[in-house]
Amino acid sequence: MLVADAQSVVEWRNEAAGFLLPAAARGTPLTDVVPAWLAAAHHELGHPGPRAVPDGPLSGSIAGCRFQAHPTVREDGSVAWWLIDDTDHQLVREALHMERERTAFLAKSSSALLFSLNLGRCMDVTAQMAAESLADAALAIAPARGHRLPVVTCLRGGAPTLSQETVDPDDVPGLGEALRGFPPVPSRWIDPAVAPRWMVPEGFGPVGSIVITPLPGHGVPAGALVLLRKAESAAFSDEEEVFARLFAARAGAAMSAARLYAEQTAITDVLMRELLPPALHQISGVDFAGRYRPSEDHERIGGDFYDVHPAAVEGNASLVTLGDVCGKGLEAAVLTGKIRNTLHALLPLADDHERMLGLLNTALLSSHHTQFVTLVLASAARRGNEVDLKLTSGGHPAPLIIRANGGVEEADTAGALIGAMPEVSARTAAVSLAPGESCVLYTDGITEAKGGPMGDDMFGEERLKRALAGCAGMPAEGIAEHVEMLAAQWLGGRRHDDMAVVVISAPRTHHLSAVNGHTRGRFTA
Repeated sequence: MLVADAQSVVEWRNEAAGFLLPAAARGTPLTDVVPAWLAAAHHELGHPGPRAVPDGPLSGSIAGCRFQAHPTVREDGSVAWWLIDDTDHQLVREALHMERERTAFLAKSSSALLFSLNLGRCMDVTAQMAAESLADAALAIAPARGHRLPVVTCLRGGAPTLSQETVDPDDVPGLGEALRGFPPVPSRWIDPAVAPRWMVPEGFGPVGSIVITPLPGHGVPAGALVLLRKAESAAFSDEEEVFARLFAARAGAAMSAARLYAEQTAITDVLMRELLPPALHQISGVDFAGRYRPSEDHERIGGDFYDVHPAAVEGNASLVTLGDVCGKGLEAAVLTGKIRNTLHALLPLADDHERMLGLLNTALLSSHHTQFVTLVLASAARRGNEVDLKLTSGGHPAPLIIRANGGVEEADTAGALIGAMPEVSARTAAVSLAPGESCVLYTDGITEAKGGPMGDDMFGEERLKRALAGCAGMPAEGIAEHVEMLAAQWLGGRRHDDMAVVVISAPRTHHLSAVNGHTRGRFTA
């Protein structure tokens, strides 16, 4: 305890105060023996009459330690100051505040890093957040691609920039090891002078200290994080290096997830291209058109499918397959891919529809799949101006024939489901299309589409036939597009099954004749 009068002169001190302030002898001016913060506080309190007593204890530094000063004001204006060592408590409070700040930073960085599954974006966020909170500049480095090292550099307060460096990481102490996933080299072992030019941002100035830490990933390293501080900044402490590794662990996990997602997306795209319905066009003088709509707008594939296989020999029939796998979504799409591959392998038997269906039925029964499929096969060959068709249904809706006069006929074909019973039987129908006439193959996703004024009426076969009657003479592409549009309008945005339609048309013929020495064209039906 220390007592000073109203004139800021020391009156008394106890032994502990004498040890802390040895110059504070009786009669010495207070301003000569105590810190300025305590002298100023005494000046405010040390006078007779009313005075404002502080609500809480004052605090400040004395002899390098943190103290709280509690005043007791006397009537004569003197003040007794009780000095309490608060150094440990202050360190605890500062450590708690720092830990809360770091926890909040890690939570913020995790949220920002996991917000995107794009590798480039993750590297940008890693470098920018590290530069703002951990260092004066930061570099996020991904594993080398060939002879190039992808590097994202960011200065504090700046924007991240990407570069491709043709360098050897092992030339920088600790960098090659970090990229291979080895534990980091302590910053005190890295001489800032060895930092290569590509690592130091333009205008950064002399480097004072460097931290290089790995970005751990899922099983394989995701890259390395480099932190730079300027020469005038404080060097990295051991505690800061540990915290940098905590941040790097989160950044590495996000970058690894982004890289894994990119790889899976690339694989999915390759597989998806094999499962998507093909674009159809004219083959060997026969017009083909198709439309496909999966049950979910966010999906690209489903349980409906179609294919057109051109004949190996010009003039022979091309094979059209259209089917509907029981179920929807990815599982149905996987079975769809298997069926399409099996049918492709059976193309040498394309002239024998019943045998193809029988072999496909055997293949499905022997697999682990429990779903079945309905299928229609169509062989189409140009014969003069007409197109000859062989149509065979395996439990599928019969194809519809659009005649030139607007009549719509149902092909006389029927058969059992494929993949449901040990034996299958089917009836093949022979149909000829005159120029301008078409055959429509469709899945029940169109006829069973529920919508209309009340929202629960099926589109139905009769409504489809009436719609097709108005399509007489239209090209194949126009008919397929018209059917898809009518079904979409009928649904009105409601849920639906997969839908597919394929149109086979005999094109109108184009004859050339000479009139007065000039060639003129005319279409005949």
